[in-house]
Amino acid sequence: MTATTATAPSSPAPQPGAPAPSEPAQSDPPARYGRLALVVTGLTVLVGVAAVVHLTQGTAPVGAGDVLRWALGRGDDDASAVVLASRLPRLLAAIVVGAALGAAGAAMQSVSRNLMASPDTLAVNAGAHLALVTGATVGVALPLLGAAGVAFAGGLGAAALVLALSGVGGTGAVRLVLAGSAIALAFQAMTSTLIILFAEETRGLFAWGSGSLGQNGLGGVRTLGLLAAVTFAALMVLSRKLDLVYLGDDHARMLGVNVRRVRAGAVVLAVMLSAAAVTLAGPIGFVGLAAPALVRLATSAVPGLHKHAVLLPVAAGTGVFLLLASDVVLRAVIGAQGALEVPTGVVTTIFGAIFLVALARRIRVSDAVREPPAAGVRGGVTPRRYAVLLTTLIVVTLAATVGGTLLGDTQLLLGDIANWLSGQAGPIVSNVMDTRLPRVAAALLAGASLALAGAVIQAVSRNPLAEPGIIGVAGGAGLGAVLTITLVPLAGFWAMAGMAGVGAALAAALVFALAAKGGFASDRLVLIGVAVSAGTQALIVVVITLTDPWNEAKALTWLAGSTYGRSFEHLVPMTLALLAVVPVLFWLRHSLDLVSVDDHTPRVLGVHVPRTRLVLLACAVVLTGASVAGVGVIGFVGLVAPHAARALVGRRHTRALPVAALLGATLVCAADTLGRTVIAPAQLPAGLVTAIVGAPYFVWLLYRSRATGNSPRRRWGWRGHAPHRRVRTEHV
Repeated sequence: MTATTATAPSSPAPQPGAPAPSEPAQSDPPARYGRLALVVTGLTVLVGVAAVVHLTQGTAPVGAGDVLRWALGRGDDDASAVVLASRLPRLLAAIVVGAALGAAGAAMQSVSRNLMASPDTLAVNAGAHLALVTGATVGVALPLLGAAGVAFAGGLGAAALVLALSGVGGTGAVRLVLAGSAIALAFQAMTSTLIILFAEETRGLFAWGSGSLGQNGLGGVRTLGLLAAVTFAALMVLSRKLDLVYLGDDHARMLGVNVRRVRAGAVVLAVMLSAAAVTLAGPIGFVGLAAPALVRLATSAVPGLHKHAVLLPVAAGTGVFLLLASDVVLRAVIGAQGALEVPTGVVTTIFGAIFLVALARRIRVSDAVREPPAAGVRGGVTPRRYAVLLTTLIVVTLAATVGGTLLGDTQLLLGDIANWLSGQAGPIVSNVMDTRLPRVAAALLAGASLALAGAVIQAVSRNPLAEPGIIGVAGGAGLGAVLTITLVPLAGFWAMAGMAGVGAALAAALVFALAAKGGFASDRLVLIGVAVSAGTQALIVVVITLTDPWNEAKALTWLAGSTYGRSFEHLVPMTLALLAVVPVLFWLRHSLDLVSVDDHTPRVLGVHVPRTRLVLLACAVVLTGASVAGVGVIGFVGLVAPHAARALVGRRHTRALPVAALLGATLVCAADTLGRTVIAPAQLPAGLVTAIVGAPYFVWLLYRSRATGNSPRRRWGWRGHAPHRRVRTEHV
């Protein structure tokens, strides 16, 4: 894993931006409390102004004067009806959701001592969305809260899964973000599958998946607001113990605090707050990350703000202001009518992505030597064993190719293929082969491209949980393609592929430019890639919701990665990319081995690390962009295939790269065959199948890492001979 994971969670590890313990004693009480009072007063004024402006916005002709007369009890019936039925519920929902997410994020960051911890990284939003879509497809609702209860249960279940797999306390920022993102990606794939298969039953739930403050009356606000208030009060009871736990486990234990019980209680309460917010307004992204992080960054300038009795309410108020400001800006920019269609969570996600980039650029990266990614064998395998393994994989890939050619909505026989090759097949067989063979070839090329890209990214970032989508390239390519699909529905393949390539290039250029500080440090690169990926996904939601809603299924199908309708013309981008990149990777194979170990060894041996890393990442960008242009966005292949390759043949890329390419090609080909066979004549995109298949493997990786301890050597099964080195926690 990355070198920035905390290796000693029991030792004091003050949160980035927190004041030193000696600061309160150095400041006189009037200065301390005066500055803190100024912060609280200023935040209260900002929230009040934002709330007043928020009440004056809407589709009905009710202006500021009407709202003022209503507040004084002198408003007419029409204005009162508009305020009470529409605007006041939306305002109160923003207050409840913002406060809940801000307080939940602060608690999660404290118990994990990780500035990147938030409801988003625990996949609460994705779990709630999946549960709601599942309930809509099967017509199930829980008692009392109905569909809201389903979302509540889904959010709690998702958070419990992530916490059970990754744990809390001493978790590195990159590991936490990647783990939560990957679990959320799997849930989103399942959600997209249901939306595609049950388009009528799930109509409108795509936009809800990004968070919307629209309410039907005050019923939901009353119920969930009361729940959030009680939960927040319980969290405040733990504030003093959270202060001690935050300073360090050993320090807290000496003072009689049951650290495990306090941490578990705080996490459960934070998850309850997050689930209440998701139930009320849908998944609102990044508020739970940005609000408490901003408060923590201010603790060095405001003594006393670091105490949880103050920090939790201030973080809650900051969350309210961020959410209200986002909604006000959204309705001011696109109008009140447009704001009914575009979720508020899209704006918070864009703002949050910018904030995450700013945090990533402030990270002080440790120069300590890092462990390389996983390898399941000591020193690789013998040449004979490698030859046998490679031959076996080639046979398996050929079998998957033949199976993909024979299976589908129309079954073929080997004799049909022989007749087609000899030109003696009938029209039915010829039509099937003309449409099916390009699909099989596209799946093979896409799988190989993504596997190679994933192997390169994991080696360069020295992070076995990284994958091509993590550097934002897939998101950029997806945005370019969706723009073409929705704005120019009659555009041909080359126009869409060209726009996908442009989007991938722009996203990669943005990530590389932002990560250039410090020579493309892997931790910074990964976090910036996550932010850019989240931002592009938010923009995709804007494009889909503001254009023809009937293009939603078409865009989602393409975003999910599909070989449907592919011809040999569509294979050209991936073929050219492989022909251009494979020789470069072969030439840099030894440099890739060195870069995957640490930054010091390649420098000693004459390798220019920043330039080599940039070239390798450019190769990954080309492969990923070409794959997205050819078949759409396919997830988990770049994660699973390289990891499995290293487990089979070790970490030497001379052997690992060919094995990863074959595994990736086989996985996507098999997924495509399953997607168009199991529910024929209906079809599932190959990307959704790979995500559903890859998610259990990823869960197993996390479970294995939790079960075998925190050492990177033990966690990822690497049995090399480099000594284990203790490394620093990330600082901002």
